[in-house]
Amino acid sequence: MTYRDRIEINPLICSGKPVIKGTRIIVSGLISQLATGETAASLKKGYPGLTDEDINAALQFAADTLDNVEVEELK
Repeated sequence: MTYRDRIEINPLICSGKPVIKGTRIIVSGLISQLATGETAASLKKGYPGLTDEDINAALQFAADTLDNVEVEELK
């Protein structure tokens, strides 16, 4: 199973932002919450139905997306 099985992009859902399939949980929101110290367990408490596989798919989506982005040098 890949992130493509769990992430969807649909212009009619959350303005086309990537979400966990079948939900309105925005991938970037999950990534932001993890980056600020939230745990997978706390995310699953806050988003009933969210699974470890969904969280892993969001992380893989973010990693694969970053591989295709050009960034400027950080100073």
